[in-house]
Amino acid sequence: MRALAALLTALALAAPACADPLAAQLFSAQTAPSPGPADPVGTYARGCAGGNVALPESGPTWQVMRLSRDRYWGNPVTISFLEDLSRHAATQKGWKGLYIGDIGEPRGGPMPSGHASHQIGLDADVWFLPPRTVHLSRAAREEVSSISVRTADQRHINANFTQSTADILAHAAADPRVDRIFVAAAIKLALCRNARPQDTFWLQKLRPWYGHNDHFHVRLKCPPGARDCETQHPTVAELSHGGYGCDKTLDWWVTTYLYELRHPPPPPTHPRPHRRGPREYLMSDLPAKCSAVLAAP
Repeated sequence: MRALAALLTALALAAPACADPLAAQLFSAQTAPSPGPADPVGTYARGCAGGNVALPESGPTWQVMRLSRDRYWGNPVTISFLEDLSRHAATQKGWKGLYIGDIGEPRGGPMPSGHASHQIGLDADVWFLPPRTVHLSRAAREEVSSISVRTADQRHINANFTQSTADILAHAAADPRVDRIFVAAAIKLALCRNARPQDTFWLQKLRPWYGHNDHFHVRLKCPPGARDCETQHPTVAELSHGGYGCDKTLDWWVTTYLYELRHPPPPPTHPRPHRRGPREYLMSDLPAKCSAVLAAP
């Protein structure tokens, strides 16, 4: 399988420029990381990753879910962070550790389904389902699903969101390796209601984003020395005036945003030209170094 992937990659990269291949197809065909030191290249949503390592499928305080996706590869900093966070989670009431969702593919890059980001080995999804055991079989990990921690109207958290859940989120956000964490807007609204001045340093990292009701998405900063990695900017300057991101701009997510979802505007008379999304990226859309990452033995 690995030899076949290498052959297909070599043939695709050697094709004429007019046959610019789809990056997602090439990267998803890789079954092993490129050799050498960790090397995140480009941005979280347009890049690749050399020297990724795998999070072990099971550990004393974690399990990787949906193993069939082969998306448990990341930068060594990411793997270390997840192991550390899982150990903390195991100290919380009702949690035996963490169930880990997607991190990235062996060589990063765009994916043929799912995420727009998770391309440079510095993103990871963590399930909100509290593990009762970290000894699930491979088959069970394909069947078990996470739980939603917000109400159906998206305005409030539900009973699944406990103090232990809040503590795990706070612990993750306080880690200096973390740039930001994407959560459902209802989660941040709930945490903002009881925010204290000393919470600013971690609460500001929680960013509302749709599609994060059953997991939180951790995004780490580019590691020191990763010269081809582009950390998302700004991180503090983009915050609302309160410093926490807890002012009226947060309410937009459960007022204007939800209204627009339910009452979409009519299509424009003169639609904008189509722009390629991550699953449509060609190799030429990625940093030039990604071709070398892909072609490495």
